[in-house]
Amino acid sequence: MRNCLNNAHTNWQRLVQLIGVQLIEYVQHFTDDRRRQALIIDDSLFKREFSQKTELLAKVFDHDHQRFFKGFRALTLGWSDGNTFLPLHFALMSSKNSQNQLGLFKRSLAGQRRSQAVRKMNDVALELVDDAITSGIKAKYVLFDSWFASPRMFAELAKRHRDGIGMLKKNKKVYFRYRGREMDVKSLYQLLRRSKWSTKSDYLYSSVVKFEVDGNEVTMKLVFVSKRGKTDQYLVLATTKLSLKPAEIIQMYGRHWQIECYFKVAKQYLQFDQTQIQSYDSLCGHLAMVMLSYDILALTQRENVDDRTLGDLFYDYGRPLPDIKIAQALSWLLKMITGLGEKFTQINDILDSIFVEFKQALPSSLVRLLDNA
Repeated sequence: MRNCLNNAHTNWQRLVQLIGVQLIEYVQHFTDDRRRQALIIDDSLFKREFSQKTELLAKVFDHDHQRFFKGFRALTLGWSDGNTFLPLHFALMSSKNSQNQLGLFKRSLAGQRRSQAVRKMNDVALELVDDAITSGIKAKYVLFDSWFASPRMFAELAKRHRDGIGMLKKNKKVYFRYRGREMDVKSLYQLLRRSKWSTKSDYLYSSVVKFEVDGNEVTMKLVFVSKRGKTDQYLVLATTKLSLKPAEIIQMYGRHWQIECYFKVAKQYLQFDQTQIQSYDSLCGHLAMVMLSYDILALTQRENVDDRTLGDLFYDYGRPLPDIKIAQALSWLLKMITGLGEKFTQINDILDSIFVEFKQALPSSLVRLLDNA
């Protein structure tokens, strides 16, 4: 196993992606076509606190603890249909410090991995999305948190015919155009509050803004959501898919929590960052094994809760029933009961009297529909 992980020629990222694509195709057989599919981007701290000679080891900033740790950032791309989350691609990110680079030939697989590890995380995230699109993933939405949310990220996804849904930072350095005025997110929120627009039950305000990236204008919808039910504490969700209603934007972004659950399960049960491996190639292999293990857990969980995964019989059994008119439903019920009365002649007269009284209690318009059914 150690020799396998140490093999620098093994493309662990490609392996995870190929298996993920096959699992997605399998899951889609019993997923409603109307359900929106999404790619989810996030990163998590890959700690190596007690390592001294681990390859490409760097000081990385942890957002949760607000301090630096020794280790890497495990950039992860996953797929979700709202029910099942499957990790699809990854990159083990190091520091941009040139002293940490080994100077391998960039044409080799090992060199490409190391070159990727020291680039900007947003650029690498877009590369992972490109790989997913190339492999045939049909997800039209890409979800990400405030670390990846920038006007350029939304614009780059729009070039790829994908709609981003992310949480914006309350940054005074990023300006949007709202009704001809340039303002940041905080200023826009204060303007909406002063306008005395009525807030909704599930969100505060929604507005459409525009921004420019490299001279190109992009339109985006913002949704202000109350944080912990307090109007002075709010979150800002954004998307380039203008046709989505605010409630749909909130629901779609809620799927981002699935990748957080993946990180939690991986760290608590799958030895995510608990390994003695020193080689960078082996660390990538270890991370790939963690993802494949989670694939097994996710697929097992889906098969245990969805009867339609057990075969065609249960697939048809679980198919949603078509809508029928109330007159057709009543007519079907009366015919079934009449057939039961014909089998038991002693209760036939009783059923006839019940039908007569039942029809008399119905509206005349419904009685005419029953007679024509």
